[in-house]
Amino acid sequence: MRRLILPLFFGILGTVVLVWLGTWQLQRLAWKEGVLADISARIGAEPVALPERPNPELDTYLPVTVSGLLTDQEIHVLASTRDVGAIYRVITAFETEDGRRVLADRGWVKTEDKNVLRAPQSATLVGNLQWPAERDGFTPENDIDANIWFARDVRDMAVVLKTEPVLIVVHEATSDVSENGPSVTPLPVDTSGIPNDHLGYVVTWYGLAIVWVAMTLYYLRRMRKTKKA
Repeated sequence: MRRLILPLFFGILGTVVLVWLGTWQLQRLAWKEGVLADISARIGAEPVALPERPNPELDTYLPVTVSGLLTDQEIHVLASTRDVGAIYRVITAFETEDGRRVLADRGWVKTEDKNVLRAPQSATLVGNLQWPAERDGFTPENDIDANIWFARDVRDMAVVLKTEPVLIVVHEATSDVSENGPSVTPLPVDTSGIPNDHLGYVVTWYGLAIVWVAMTLYYLRRMRKTKKA
């Protein structure tokens, strides 16, 4: 019987640890779903006027509405979508009616429409403020001369287009002038790009706990048979 105590101890200890990890991830899952629900509610709230000094910590996802001029000064950010594949996001310098210049992410165009002339036009934009963190160690450097960017680096884009470091990701744009040539399709902010892998971790830890219990019982059974033999 003494031979079984140590394996039984580690079997129970391992099971407790794995179950605790699974339960902790279950709690994290509930927390993350609450965060995503709050973000979704914030994204879909009633738009307000653009704050005088938007704060990246406090105003991310804030819905705003602005009127003014969409200029022809653009930055093109290479991206992709599931349905279309490679696209370019069109980031335009936008001049508000009260004399401010901010960045407007108008949406996407196909790669072959990257350099199509989009004439300046008066417009009213409805969208959400965002300061995307899209750059990591694998992201290429932006080719500013060729106007091919690989991440929406708000501060860098603001320097190039001489705007405030403020990005409005357009959800809806209305204009009195119809566009000539291919239109820009809005790519609004949503929560689909925010990772939520906690359910996978829950399954992993609870699954390992089941395997640990099964292996412990198997090992104890083998030890008892060996002793009897």
